[in-house]
Amino acid sequence: MPTAELRILKLKPREERRLRQGHLWIYSNEVDTRATPLKGLEPGAEVVVCAASGKPLGRALMSPQALICARLISRDPEQGLDAAMVGERLRAALALRERLYPGTGCYRLFYGEADGLSGVIIDRYGDVVVCQLNTIGMEQRRDMLVDALRDLLELRSIVFKLDAGARATEGLDRYVDVVGEPPPDLVPLVENGVAFQAPVLGGQKTGWFYDHRENRARTAALAPGVRVLDAFSYVGGWGLQALAFGADSLLAVDSSETALEVLRANAKLQGVSDRVTVQKGDAFSTLEALADAGERFGLVVIDPPALVKRRKDLGAGQHGYQRLARLGMRLTEDDGLLLFASCSLHFDRAMLRETLRAAARHVDRHAQLLGVWGVGPDHPLHPAIPEMDYLGAALLRLRAPGRGGVL
Repeated sequence: MPTAELRILKLKPREERRLRQGHLWIYSNEVDTRATPLKGLEPGAEVVVCAASGKPLGRALMSPQALICARLISRDPEQGLDAAMVGERLRAALALRERLYPGTGCYRLFYGEADGLSGVIIDRYGDVVVCQLNTIGMEQRRDMLVDALRDLLELRSIVFKLDAGARATEGLDRYVDVVGEPPPDLVPLVENGVAFQAPVLGGQKTGWFYDHRENRARTAALAPGVRVLDAFSYVGGWGLQALAFGADSLLAVDSSETALEVLRANAKLQGVSDRVTVQKGDAFSTLEALADAGERFGLVVIDPPALVKRRKDLGAGQHGYQRLARLGMRLTEDDGLLLFASCSLHFDRAMLRETLRAAARHVDRHAQLLGVWGVGPDHPLHPAIPEMDYLGAALLRLRAPGRGGVL
């Protein structure tokens, strides 16, 4: 559509600085609402973004009712979002993933702003892809994505898992829909050479968490011969990979019986059922009971769901992370390893390190930090959008104080 036919979104003076620095989001308080009232712009509409001077800065899709009221799709004011653009950005995303994980067909295929389409998340499981659309602009252009995906890949199923809470801020309904053949209850995937099955329809998010792929590989490589405790185990990504890499046994703890059933199915698939014990229950109380009973493990994995979903939840969330860190350290044997993770954007890696430092002093353990990592490369980060960098995973070796050379 020619620029002259599009509505204008005009920014206040000096509010274009973040866009010029590379960011793609426009907040409602950055808009000159006298010149361009947000209420006069249709949700999902394409607009030309202009600085206060009137200079065009690019095109964006509108979410006028949300705090992030517009998201840039192109820095060329003459280039709109069409089928060709969607197809090209998907092709570029696929090329990167195939370069990273050639021939596997299992990865995060598309990661929002970093791949060029804000609000679009796509995970691939061979001939099944699961899509999340978290903006009204991309929801309205869903058919473009379907056509582009079908042109790009031979797919059996395109699952739209549109049930994320973030959709509420865009005024979107939450639902699940399938284009093509319905996928099986458990969809096969391979991660780090280990076969799994993911519940893409009934599981959490898209059914699997590819973001920890490299972190699981690093941790599992150090697990041969140890007893593993996997808290918040979900369907076994951490614990079962540790077994595949040579761990002796696994105790998996999760509050969801459905997730534990899938974990059992994955253990059977891998032929390790005899080395797996599952325990349904609240992780906090279960870990405390295990610690009080004197249980100790060579590898403890604590990877909870986000305990800080909003900045105002930070205080309570920090308390939860502190409690989990102390329990994890109590449960880790001397010379054992603790993998402690957070997927809370507002609980950053500096807070993660401080929590682990304080926990080690509280339980009187000597902690050695072996690494602090984020997402894997199939979750590329946009350098101007720190909001995408939500994941933190710390691996520690824990020893008793008083041993030779240990302070």
